[in-house]
Amino acid sequence: MSSERNTIFALSSGRPPAAIAVVRVSGPRARDAVLALAGRLPQPRQATLVRLKGRSGDRTDLAAGSAIEAIDDAVVLWFPGPRSETGEDTAEFQVHGGYAVIAAVLSALGEIEGLRPAGPGEFTRRAFENGKLDLTRVEGLADLIAAETEAQRRQAFRQLKGMLGDRAELWRRRLTEALALVEASIDFPEEDVVSERLIEPALATAADLDREIRGLLADSRRGEQLREGLTVAVAGPVNAGKSSIVNRLAKRPAAIVSPYAGTTRDIIEVHLDLAGFPVTVLDTAGVRDTTDPVEEEGVRRARARAGAADLVLWVTDATVGDPAPLPSELTKPGAPPIWLLSNKSDLVGRKCPEDASERSAEASAGLKCFRISALTGASFDDLEDGLADFAKRFFSVGTELGLVTRERHRGALVECADALRRACQEGVAGREDIIAEELRLAARALGRLVGRVDVEDVLDVIFRDFCIGK
Repeated sequence: MSSERNTIFALSSGRPPAAIAVVRVSGPRARDAVLALAGRLPQPRQATLVRLKGRSGDRTDLAAGSAIEAIDDAVVLWFPGPRSETGEDTAEFQVHGGYAVIAAVLSALGEIEGLRPAGPGEFTRRAFENGKLDLTRVEGLADLIAAETEAQRRQAFRQLKGMLGDRAELWRRRLTEALALVEASIDFPEEDVVSERLIEPALATAADLDREIRGLLADSRRGEQLREGLTVAVAGPVNAGKSSIVNRLAKRPAAIVSPYAGTTRDIIEVHLDLAGFPVTVLDTAGVRDTTDPVEEEGVRRARARAGAADLVLWVTDATVGDPAPLPSELTKPGAPPIWLLSNKSDLVGRKCPEDASERSAEASAGLKCFRISALTGASFDDLEDGLADFAKRFFSVGTELGLVTRERHRGALVECADALRRACQEGVAGREDIIAEELRLAARALGRLVGRVDVEDVLDVIFRDFCIGK
């Protein structure tokens, strides 16, 4: 590790004031930082109570007579590299979490030559660069920080613990062994029997890996969708009570409600946690013919978002005799499932209109119908339970859930599987050089997955979303 590399520091705990604040330091001068503030170096990995000291007075004019004084009593932890989270010398100062205390500690660190404030995700980036984390684990850490529901937390934690990265490394080792066999056969071009015995197990390994990876990819993108959340569009004609339903689901006034048609012009998103699963509910503009260009654009967006949703709650007014027909976006093949919500049931005594399913038999096969009242909350427990069950079924795909959580993962695995399939094609039989090259391409794709090769272009994108101090 180069001694010229800057040592970084940052507040790694939450926003003050708080009971405790954690300030982290990492880099070749972390030892100097501990000695400067604590006066001594604690035993490695042992929490030690120390009185921190630093300069007082006007730091813009040190010649004016600033003096060394106590800052705070702190717990100090010292982790010499490479046995540290970042792989380099690291220290933690656990101080009282007041604004003035934190400011004094950060100011004292900033006065030490070679130290500078850390950028977003810089501690984690150093851990990646020093081989402490592969790129899938880094992404799992980012997802864990951003997780809003229990299901997202579980998926992110599995990723952080290497569920995908460890498997990819195992695949790389098997590919390396297969490639070694192929290259050995190239070294014995005159020994047909030896060459055949080497090529056959190599191709068998490639075929096995191809099947395993493609089986992993056949998860209907559930891992990516769990990161983003299930999308439920609340759609229907004007004045059917869509915004009231969204507010009732959100348990807060997220959308404007009024008796005037066309109140909702743009799409409102509300994020919910249903049974531990992330759900985004979309309040869309009422579907109707209009000459108002703004409302017309809102209707167009409503149709488009409803057609791209994972589930559509089509809201009708129970007091209206003939429900509005479903838009074409919801009746074409591949359209999302539709549930019919007959709202304002408190005003009438009849059942959910059945003719809606008769007019749209293809789109509403298996149509669920809820007779509800957004005003009184009647049957909303049934609706919420139904949505929770739908989310569980939507995200539950067995033990492989969560291994492929990003489009980047999927792209690298598809590239690997395609190269493996090309290596096993009959057309390349006897061409050990081509087989070897395809196996190299497959291994390289797995290398990009875990961040071993050709990932510089994605690092800045990944780490820019991290918080400072992580």
